[in-house]
Amino acid sequence: MSAIIDIKGLTKFYGKHRGIEDVTFMVNEGEIFGFIGPNGAGKSTTIRTLLALFEPTAGSATIFGKDCVKEAHAIARDVGYVPSEAAYYDSMKVKELLSYTAELYKKDCKQKTDELCERLGLDRNRKIADLSFGNKKKVGIVSALCHSPKLIMLDEPTAGLDPLVQRTFFEILGEENKRGATIFFSSHILSEVQKFCKRVAILKDGKLIDVQAISELRENGFKKVSVTAKNDIHAEYFMAENVAQLVQDGSSSSFMYKGDVDALLKRIAALDVEDAFIEEPTLEEIFLHYYK
Repeated sequence: MSAIIDIKGLTKFYGKHRGIEDVTFMVNEGEIFGFIGPNGAGKSTTIRTLLALFEPTAGSATIFGKDCVKEAHAIARDVGYVPSEAAYYDSMKVKELLSYTAELYKKDCKQKTDELCERLGLDRNRKIADLSFGNKKKVGIVSALCHSPKLIMLDEPTAGLDPLVQRTFFEILGEENKRGATIFFSSHILSEVQKFCKRVAILKDGKLIDVQAISELRENGFKKVSVTAKNDIHAEYFMAENVAQLVQDGSSSSFMYKGDVDALLKRIAALDVEDAFIEEPTLEEIFLHYYK
């Protein structure tokens, strides 16, 4: 499987302020790849540097095997980009802007544009200046997908979209992926990434922490444990090196556990248990662990 995105030591500083530093990972062809981190972690900087909107301070990156700086124009023809925030020509109507977008790609995008506008409920006769933030985001989505790109770059794409539109949007992305498009999905809404992506890169303070399959993050990581006993549980009963985020309240304990599950069950069984749960943590809970 070939790499659609190949990043090696990518670094971007704004003067003395770090945007990203020594970021290295690959995104495979046909993959739905998640890129997560809180606001300010460097997600947007990474994307904008890949798209040659920023010039890197150090390192290199390729898309489709082409240098992201030297061959940015050629790369752009086959990329669809939905920014976290976008500024458009306010005096234009939606249909005028979408027509202009199609001209930039030098493709007949009418059928795809009509379909996307219909599914997303986008009124093409309205002026850009009169649109809500959510409807401007719809314009960005249609503009990014109308030419059926090989790579779709998404930066916080669901911000401003109501839940029903979000569901339609994810259906559209699934169809684009089945068509063969690679999707790079950047978000701080971890539940979206958890449901949609297969692999994820975790960014913290401009540096890459890890790249793993979401299944691996869950299976090889912590278990979420909640125990309620008929009597008070001693404050140090579950304290151990492989226990994190311990919350002890009288007869109830909750914590994250990594280790021998059999040993954990024996420890729980020694109590006069009223109720107990052992489950896989959400990606958000795993993510918080990485940020400790």
